[in-house]
Amino acid sequence: MDIKSRSFSHSLIAKALAFVLVIFCFTQVITLVLNVINRSHFGVALEKSYYLGEGFIDESNTIISDLRSLSRYKSEENILAGGTISEDRLRNRIDSLYWEFQVNSDRSSAVIEEHVEEGVFQRSASSTTSSVQSGIYNPNLSDRENYQIFLEAYKEEIEKEKERLIQEDLYYYQTTLQRLASYKGLNYFLKSGELELTNHAELSKEGYTSYPAYMLFEGFIQNVYPQEIKENPRFHWITPDVYSQDNPDVLYIGFEDEFLNPRIAEWQEDKEVANYALYRIVAYLAGLIASFIYLLAVWGRNSKDDQEIHLNTLDRLYNDFNVAICLALIISWFASCEELYRSQNAVLIYPTTLVIATLGLIFVLSLVKHIKNRTLFKHTLVYTIFHKFFSGIKAIYDSGSLGMKVAILAIGYPLCVALTFFMFPITIGLAVWLSFKKVKEFKAIKEGVRQVKEGDLATTINIKGRGEFAQLAGDINSITDGLNKAVENEIKSERLKTELITNVSHDIRTPLTSIITYVDLLKTEEDPEKIKEYVEVLDQKSQRLKVLTDDLFEAAKASSGDIPVTFERIDIVSLLTQGLGEVDEKIQERKLDFKFNYPRERIWVKADGRLLWRSIENLLSNIFKYALEGSRVYIDLEDMGPGVRLTIKNISAYELNISSSELMERFKRGDESRSSQGSGLGLSIVTSLIEIQKGSFTIEVDGDLFKVIIFLYKDDSKETPLYSE
Repeated sequence: MDIKSRSFSHSLIAKALAFVLVIFCFTQVITLVLNVINRSHFGVALEKSYYLGEGFIDESNTIISDLRSLSRYKSEENILAGGTISEDRLRNRIDSLYWEFQVNSDRSSAVIEEHVEEGVFQRSASSTTSSVQSGIYNPNLSDRENYQIFLEAYKEEIEKEKERLIQEDLYYYQTTLQRLASYKGLNYFLKSGELELTNHAELSKEGYTSYPAYMLFEGFIQNVYPQEIKENPRFHWITPDVYSQDNPDVLYIGFEDEFLNPRIAEWQEDKEVANYALYRIVAYLAGLIASFIYLLAVWGRNSKDDQEIHLNTLDRLYNDFNVAICLALIISWFASCEELYRSQNAVLIYPTTLVIATLGLIFVLSLVKHIKNRTLFKHTLVYTIFHKFFSGIKAIYDSGSLGMKVAILAIGYPLCVALTFFMFPITIGLAVWLSFKKVKEFKAIKEGVRQVKEGDLATTINIKGRGEFAQLAGDINSITDGLNKAVENEIKSERLKTELITNVSHDIRTPLTSIITYVDLLKTEEDPEKIKEYVEVLDQKSQRLKVLTDDLFEAAKASSGDIPVTFERIDIVSLLTQGLGEVDEKIQERKLDFKFNYPRERIWVKADGRLLWRSIENLLSNIFKYALEGSRVYIDLEDMGPGVRLTIKNISAYELNISSSELMERFKRGDESRSSQGSGLGLSIVTSLIEIQKGSFTIEVDGDLFKVIIFLYKDDSKETPLYSE
């Protein structure tokens, strides 16, 4: 059941249903929002009464503004007499005419300049008179003189401008009266100085307080009813302004039921529509968000466990084109809505939004795929062009010689400057910064080479990046590393040579001294029993000397790599079993308990049987010499895939107070007192023998636990049957 639900969640049907739900919810939300905005506004849903609303204040503000305008106009006679024309208004019109006078006189001024140069006109009263008669601007005169010329020349135009101002004020006055008269159930009384205006016989303050709603202003004294009007946060819009000169002395406004009732009813209807729309918008938004989040999660994948984003033909469209199309769809939607409202075809907004939203969601989901695929920026035409261009330049730059790189820089930089001429300072600054950076890198290399020349091989030149200087710094650092290693190896070699001479001298001198001593004793001894005893000691010491000499020769030969190696297919389990059988007497003598663990399947290794057994024999010999008597010895064989790991562990009879790396060195023993019979060359010989068989040999020391690990490669050229039970 769970598998079916998971497969359905990413099915085409589920995606299609979610897609349709997103489009439907989005279109409903947009349509509801536009309907509320076109009718009123969403704030009406939060308004508690009509008097606390924005609509009442807006309309009251318009009425009061019109009444204040009437107090300024006073009457038609006042307007016709020019009483409403202020000096500032007239000055603005005259200044416009003066500017026109200057512009229209440019050609005539040029002619006058020519005449002045020829000496025809002189700066005198006669020239002023000529300019007045001609009515043109004279640049050779002062601004005041030209202004006088203008007043004379444009006397009729100025009078016409005054008449235009009067006609404008008369038009606004009559329009204001008509607008106030259109309000049914609105009564007002205005007194400003000697002027009194009213549309009702009632003039007393008490008469206006009998209306269902009223606003009385006497100077800055306010008396309004109902009191909710004062509680309106926009009430200050309609109160008298201290800095305004248009405020009448007395202003009474009374609202009858004929004015209030239809507006209150309309406000209640708008409130119901806004509330209903808000509930639906919240519901549709929840569906829109849920379905869109679902689409974001499943779009581009065929199952829950599918990690690949599947792109289709539409997704091949460059993302910058995709974004441009989305922006074009948004702009076209706004333009369409505006045109439909203007042409009174608002009913077509829903299908228009449906179509544009569907197209937009398709392109948005294509962008979502690229976001998931991390190709939002890479799959753009701009990125593709620049990437191919710079990749080509980089390929040429990386593959070319230093001369080619210099040529590319020499040609490329001027082109870059030409293409970015609009940001030339930035381009120059970037070039200067890069130049200083390269000079700094060069100085760092120069200083590093100087320090290396003076013998400071620990110097490291730190230059980041992949440029020529970074590569040069890396090569110099590699040289210093090589020199450091060479010096370390040389020091180690000298130390090993010194230790070799010391240890060889010590190990050879002991049996040699015994031989010389017993030879001297033989020269004077006549007792046959004593002679026999001396001869046995001489034999032991000479054999010891022979072992030391042979081990030294074998170690030198193994480390030099001169031993011939014949690789063959060897059953390592059989080799170990047979070898343990051959040394059983020594095992019993030391009372050691060997534990051999190996896989059931046969394991074949590719090695030289003689050298491999010589290595194992040296390790067993090392165990017999240094292992704690009566302890256990563990031999574990593990199949590691391409190879085999052989691990041998034993408890040392001596305290291992040296590291594993020191034990690998020649003539080093776990017995620092050198009282045992070992030469200290066994582990060094094993290391060399295993390495020439292309294997590896390591030692681990943990307290008194001594562990050796050998790794050899397998030979799988034939089948590997199981070992017989």
